[in-house]
Amino acid sequence: MMNFIKRGLALLIVVLLAQNMILAKTEDNKMTRTDICKENYKTLFGGEALTPTGDDPEMMAILQKYIFGEVFTVGELDIKTREMITVTSLAVQQTLPQLKAHINGALNAGATPVELREVIYQLAPFIGFPKTLNALGVLNEVFKERGIKTPLPSTATIKEEERYAKGLEIQTPLYGDEIKQALSGLPEDMGADAARFLTEVCFGDFYTREGLDIKTRELLFVAALATTGNTATLKSHIKGNLKAGNSKETITAAMIQCLPYIGFPNTIAALKTLKEVIAE
Repeated sequence: MMNFIKRGLALLIVVLLAQNMILAKTEDNKMTRTDICKENYKTLFGGEALTPTGDDPEMMAILQKYIFGEVFTVGELDIKTREMITVTSLAVQQTLPQLKAHINGALNAGATPVELREVIYQLAPFIGFPKTLNALGVLNEVFKERGIKTPLPSTATIKEEERYAKGLEIQTPLYGDEIKQALSGLPEDMGADAARFLTEVCFGDFYTREGLDIKTRELLFVAALATTGNTATLKSHIKGNLKAGNSKETITAAMIQCLPYIGFPNTIAALKTLKEVIAE
């Protein structure tokens, strides 16, 4: 009996030691933020991260590990969506050298030329046409360097006379008539003209185009508005996002994806706005 107990204890010790070895091995194999950074960086840009080259290798090491090794792990966004969010934020800011790098990264991550064109096109109602054209210039420069023939095929789906009606079909389920009501009462009813332009241009000219679905368009607008710091309009688009089918977790991850590019103040303001909408 005593021998049996001793054998049992010996077996238990062996099992415990084996479990400890497995746990230790798992910990050893756990990817660090440096490992994750290098993997994501290679996927996006085809090179090696954290190289001790250039005039400011320390800053680049901090940047790369933070962005590609940490921020990229927050939420369940795929790498293509992360890069389209980044392209949106950089285009809004007109940080064109970085925009060029991330357009290439987005293509390497699986975004199509048409998708990226739509990412840029749809910013026009939010940042204006001059900035949008600047971003398009960078996009087309990348296309030419990669042998992508321009202009790309048209993705327009509606006729000229359908712009208002088709735009309204998309706008109403997401936003109702809040803009029309907000702008009513202006001199000579010019607010009605502005509200009509919004329906025709934002929703009629852009949301009806093929290449991106409405759910994705709305998520990218969260990135655009978080970048601008316009929390009043952001609040409305968070509600539109939820109606379009984006979860609060996805919206949160999209805002945090913008963090390295727009800084903490604008990101925190965006996250606080999201909390307010969720509470409502």
